[in-house]
Amino acid sequence: MASQALLLAGGFGTRLGDLTKETPKPVLPVGGVPFLEHLIWNLRRHGITRILISTGYLADRVEAALGDGSGLGVELEYLVETEPLGTGGATKFARSRLTDEFFVLNGDTLYDCNYWAIRQAKRGVGHAGMALRTVPDLSRYGGCTVDPDGQVTRFQEKGQSGPGVINAGIYALDQSLLDRLPNGASSLERDLFPLLAEENRLSGVPSDGFFVDIGLPETLAEANLTVPQWRHKPCAFLDRDGVLNVNTHHTYRLEDLQWMPDAKEAVRWLNDRGYLVLIVTNQAGIGKGKYTEPQFHEFMSAMAEQLNQAGAHWDGVYFCPHHPTEGIGEYLLDSPDRKPNPGMILKGVHDWNVRIDGSFMVGDKPSDMEAASRAGIPGYLYQGGEASLLEFVKNI
Repeated sequence: MASQALLLAGGFGTRLGDLTKETPKPVLPVGGVPFLEHLIWNLRRHGITRILISTGYLADRVEAALGDGSGLGVELEYLVETEPLGTGGATKFARSRLTDEFFVLNGDTLYDCNYWAIRQAKRGVGHAGMALRTVPDLSRYGGCTVDPDGQVTRFQEKGQSGPGVINAGIYALDQSLLDRLPNGASSLERDLFPLLAEENRLSGVPSDGFFVDIGLPETLAEANLTVPQWRHKPCAFLDRDGVLNVNTHHTYRLEDLQWMPDAKEAVRWLNDRGYLVLIVTNQAGIGKGKYTEPQFHEFMSAMAEQLNQAGAHWDGVYFCPHHPTEGIGEYLLDSPDRKPNPGMILKGVHDWNVRIDGSFMVGDKPSDMEAASRAGIPGYLYQGGEASLLEFVKNI
């Protein structure tokens, strides 16, 4: 699976005038932090933590603003273009530093879309996935024609009016596609994607999520107002055992991983509608000595990988390994995190700046409902069995 992203951040930002004389456009402050921090936050919550930044103009100031990424929860690397190479040339120039599959994002736009859905739409080696944005009027943009199977078949010039979809500047690619680009400066949009569209090798994923471009003074000013609001998202807090996976009692072995009906589809549905998804799970089996924290994390990694393959992700995981009477050693504790206590939910609210209005909890026990109530959000008791978690969440 593609778990690396290339951020293209080498432009001059000339349309911003004096604002970019000393500061490169991608690290201009938006909401009090460099703009790229918001893109990195969005990648990290999808589980994409290896990020290569292609720089050019005032390259040293991009690295000075962001560092090695450790403070942002990611690994950042930098590659400096000695001359402007365009989107295609910059991507090909980065080839030796890229994994077999990777995402490409423009460093001056932010689009709230589901990266793993774009990766899932990509149909193997030699194909590409593209985020599409639904707009009410195509006249300012060049539109895309998409067939019923989700394949982009044609790119249109500007001038056509009415609603439609446009290229949103986020791509899922693999190394083999770079062979099709010329050496030196080139454009993914002009030199690669029209060829793939003709060959039915370009899949598009349309959505209408939050979008902002900081390329003009007025859109930069808009971003300073809207981006902090966008990051203040509602959250679906989900219990794990009995909600996402079948509860086999102290479930930790990979061979016991069995998803509840439509659980992966439910998580993707929440992703596509802009919710944060945070897992809050009691794991007293760790404290009782039934399994270890590394075994728990291995199980969660397997779940996350299977979610990604289904075009879905969770944003974070909170777990409580303690038990007040049966815990061993340091795990013998009446923890404020152990449900029905609300500690894990409250930590998630704090860490992710969760918007309480619109947030909710889904669990399979009364203790989940009590934890939700004490955290100030509604709780919904999922009965499991053959009931679809997707339909349950949609009804909420």
